[in-house]
Amino acid sequence: MAESKKYPGKTVFGLDIGTRTVVGTVGYKKGNEFCVIAQRSVAHDSRAMIDGQIHDIIKVGETVAKVRRVLEEATTLSLDEVCIAAAGRVLRTVTCHVEWPFVPEREVTKEDIYALASMGVEQAYADFEAPADTEARFFCVGHSIVRYYLNGYQIGNLEGHKAKVIGADVIATFLPDDVVNGLYRTVEQAELDIVSMTLEPIAAIQVAIPEKYRMLNIALVDVGAGTSDISISKDGSIIAYGMIAKAGDALTEVIAASCLVDFATAEQMKHDAGEMDVVTYKDIMFLPQDMPKEKVLEMVDDVLKEMARDVAEAIRSLNGGKSVSAVFVVGGGGKIPGYTAALADELGIARERVALRGEEVMQEIVFEEVGMKKDSLLVTPIGICLNYYEQSNNFIFVSFNGQRLKIYDNNRLSVVDAAIQAQFPNDAFFPRRGKALVFQLDGSSRMVRGQAGETAEITVNGEAADIHTPIHSNDVIVVKESTAGEAGKATLANIKELKDSIVVIINGTEYELPRPVWVGGELKPMEYEISEGDEIELAYYYTVGQIAGLMGVALTVDDDILVNEKEADRKSQVYDNFTVTWTLTEDSDTGEASAFLRRGKGQAKNTRKAKGGRKSTANAGEEATSLTVSVNSSSVLLSGKSDYVFVDVFEYFDFDLNGARGRHIITKLNGRVAQFMEPLAEGDVIDVFWDD
Repeated sequence: MAESKKYPGKTVFGLDIGTRTVVGTVGYKKGNEFCVIAQRSVAHDSRAMIDGQIHDIIKVGETVAKVRRVLEEATTLSLDEVCIAAAGRVLRTVTCHVEWPFVPEREVTKEDIYALASMGVEQAYADFEAPADTEARFFCVGHSIVRYYLNGYQIGNLEGHKAKVIGADVIATFLPDDVVNGLYRTVEQAELDIVSMTLEPIAAIQVAIPEKYRMLNIALVDVGAGTSDISISKDGSIIAYGMIAKAGDALTEVIAASCLVDFATAEQMKHDAGEMDVVTYKDIMFLPQDMPKEKVLEMVDDVLKEMARDVAEAIRSLNGGKSVSAVFVVGGGGKIPGYTAALADELGIARERVALRGEEVMQEIVFEEVGMKKDSLLVTPIGICLNYYEQSNNFIFVSFNGQRLKIYDNNRLSVVDAAIQAQFPNDAFFPRRGKALVFQLDGSSRMVRGQAGETAEITVNGEAADIHTPIHSNDVIVVKESTAGEAGKATLANIKELKDSIVVIINGTEYELPRPVWVGGELKPMEYEISEGDEIELAYYYTVGQIAGLMGVALTVDDDILVNEKEADRKSQVYDNFTVTWTLTEDSDTGEASAFLRRGKGQAKNTRKAKGGRKSTANAGEEATSLTVSVNSSSVLLSGKSDYVFVDVFEYFDFDLNGARGRHIITKLNGRVAQFMEPLAEGDVIDVFWDD
């Protein structure tokens, strides 16, 4: 609210958005008095609201805009901010007790009292959400202190007392999101910002039951068009709030159906029945009709008594099962003759103790506009304005990743509070690891953790922030979710148990082999990438057949095989430092050697012999020849044999097969992949290198 040069203090603009009309009030507080500068009422063009619930936001928003315009014209003020109240159609209340210890003992300040009330609302929120008996989202729209405690004893006012511990009983009221959101959206249509929001019975009791009367057990009933809102005082405090979804419109609907008139005409007839002896109207045939008010009242009598009975039951329920001592009735719906008497009868109290209240409870209300009548209709609109001085707005609005959020304001809000309200997952703030790789190694479970991702990127109004950064009304919060890292991955070479190798001497040449590894019953090289659920088994030996396969040699049953100079076969086991010798028959075949078969540096000469005349040195009667080839762009002379195969190159060219510089060796002959036992010819071009 803004200071006005024309009026002393802050001017307050309050809106009572009712089922039938929207009432706007502009005023300011001067001492204990509230001065009403202007008040205007505009009826809805259609039934855009039913039972206190906004059904057509656009149409109700247009009515609000009209009220704003006429009040700006009357006051010459720019009205940009507004106070509103919600009807409790689906009202829920929670009462809780909170305590705050002071260490060391100290004097209680106003700030302490405010903080205590905030703690109470937070506790009420937690208590309300705990049962989780509904999927609907509810918001706190008002609260009041039932009683204060100083060091465990009840007290009227904490301020100024020295305390070890202060406490309070707090009653908080909750309404569904659709009710609250409808109000906010409607007011936005009129380009107004909400600075205070309360519940209609809380607003009404500000005016109708002054504090000096709250020691008494009194009920206030605000009978509107769609709802009858109830609040109850006792022992100096407001102890309960409630409502029933039945009020003046229920009577209007009976008149409309009985007299065959539209709703607006029936509403006027109900109003006239309270002020005139004869009610005149035109029915749907446009025929003029006259009806004694007694007949109109008789027409609505059953519904009126039913409404009074429902209100009486609600009062007793809120008051611990007992009736109250007196009832103050405000609002237009309660003005129809017979209502107060019916309510008194239902409560079992004297009729004179249930009465309409208007001017009687407005002793501290000053109307500066000439001709304004102090009426029960004005109680709630003025109470909405007065609530501004009692408490700040319960909500702030922020934008969270483009989503507009309402958050209860406890003066300690941060980014994480907005995230909770937006149901943003907590783990989306923090780096997430990729999926773990799980496999079996020799029957035991192994896991390779995924990589950590990036933490969430948070900005508030474009500035870098974190989850603890404070937030305020209209802040724009953007959170880019944290990311998950790469899934866990590993090759067999990453398993520490496989670091050891097996050295085998084959036909006089020393070879270094990795530990044998079986995956799903199949022998795998070290560069094999482990898959989820793999069953890996380690062995300490190869069979002769497996080694031959690695060398690209296909043994037959006719081949002579020795292991450590003893006769063996393809199934014989070969351990570290074993010697294997085989002599191939003509039917035996050779192919490409495995890339992970490595030969040691400074090995013994290759003495492998193939039938058909191939030997490691020239056979008797065969002339030794020389052969020149290119190896890695260098000229190499091969000599001492009658013919040469690819593997012979390693006896003449210094290539470190033991010191691995990559995943595996690439061998090429004349630009294509070479086979291990492939014959060489003069001028062949050979390339040998480690694959990166």
